Amino acid sequence: MSEFAFEPIHGLPENLPPGEALRWQGAPHWRVLARRAFYVRSVAFYFGVLIVLRVVFLLVGGAPAPTVILSALWLATLGLLATGILTLLAMLYSRSTVYSITDYRVVIRFGVALPMAVNIPFKIVESAGLRTYPDGSGDIPLVLSKGQNVSYLIMWPNVRPWQFSNAQPMLRSIPEAAKVADILAEALRSATAEMAAEAKAVTEQTVTEQTLDTDREHSAPASESSLEPSAAKAGGQ
Repeated sequence: MSEFAFEPIHGLPENLPPGEALRWQGAPHWRVLARRAFYVRSVAFYFGVLIVLRVVFLLVGGAPAPTVILSALWLATLGLLATGILTLLAMLYSRSTVYSITDYRVVIRFGVALPMAVNIPFKIVESAGLRTYPDGSGDIPLVLSKGQNVSYLIMWPNVRPWQFSNAQPMLRSIPEAAKVADILAEALRSATAEMAAEAKAVTEQTVTEQTLDTDREHSAPASESSLEPSAAKAGGQ
């Protein structure tokens, strides 16, 4: 049984409320994640430089060919092991991560050993950015309102790199990032317009209620004075 079998909807911890629809759902591409988040190419280049330097050092020192070859093979094995582990981690993170955009929120489900889900309502999203790469993939960081925070360590790699204070959740290494950004922008505009309309309606209702209360206060003394003659008349009788 999959560790995500409990999900009523793929990538979501619970069913969406009535009137809320899922607009887009995707995941980070493991190859892009391996390059951008786990720096597999940089690690491979590092070991390549180490191998070259080691070979040059041994040759200059007059070491025999078998020693040079064995030393180079040893470093190459370590390099392959390191890049292999990082690539495997990228594949696992990609498999366990799902990004969802609905009418009113962004949901990030992640976690290799312990699945978690972070719900980010649009009302706490201050702005969203976009960074694209030549292959069409990209990242979409979300800037949260003041006082709204997420944990950088818990959410990594689904956060903007090196943004430790005021960490920004991020849809990372997603294919066709520009299209996803358009979907998110349209959802944000629609939700913002709807929230503005609701706020206006609440304001108008509040003003109406205050006006009615004021009218009642002004009309109350008049009704009391109209009763006084009747009371006096009754006393005269």
